[in-house]
Amino acid sequence: MTRPSRLIAALLAGALAALALVAPAAAAPSGIPSKATAQTWLNALTVATEGSSSGYSRDLFPHWITISGACNTRETVLKRDGTSVVTNSSCAATSGRWYSPYDGATWTAAADVDIDHVVPLAEAWRSGASSWTTAKRQSFANDLTRPQLIAVTDNVNQSKGDQDPSTWQPSLSSYRCTYAKMWIAVKYYWALKLQSAEKSAVQTMLNTCSS
Repeated sequence: MTRPSRLIAALLAGALAALALVAPAAAAPSGIPSKATAQTWLNALTVATEGSSSGYSRDLFPHWITISGACNTRETVLKRDGTSVVTNSSCAATSGRWYSPYDGATWTAAADVDIDHVVPLAEAWRSGASSWTTAKRQSFANDLTRPQLIAVTDNVNQSKGDQDPSTWQPSLSSYRCTYAKMWIAVKYYWALKLQSAEKSAVQTMLNTCSS
């Protein structure tokens, strides 16, 4: 390789390395369907008036549970969704970087990050989970197979609360397509109902998807 070629290659390598340092890591829950599949699943969901919150308690959805070794569900998602995550012997994250796709913020302290239940536990309760066994609710609350858990900015998660897409959507509009597909996938797999306004909002978000 000639000297000019080596110089160009070095500059390109440096540029790529710099890009890697600033590019946010994308949280990547599994099981996000294509637009076409999500549409089919949305069409198949039962639309009904939302049920009551009577009797609801987060304790009826036991979490977080042990996933592997010393790691529980929260710690597993933090490692999955973060970049350069370092954990101690108890599996607690001591350093790393987390990009929140709901609002576009990046955090370097695990304490600033919550693990969001995409379909909130109380919303699930009102949509059919009130009749489930506690074991089934535990599986739902710790579901790593469907796109039900994602690391996001803590106060964004808290402001979302138990709202569905008719009253809350990610402030980062470019993520709403993905959010809609995740919401549909979870509700479809767990056979949860949705209300009319919720379906309309999800459909509007899904319409923004290119694939």
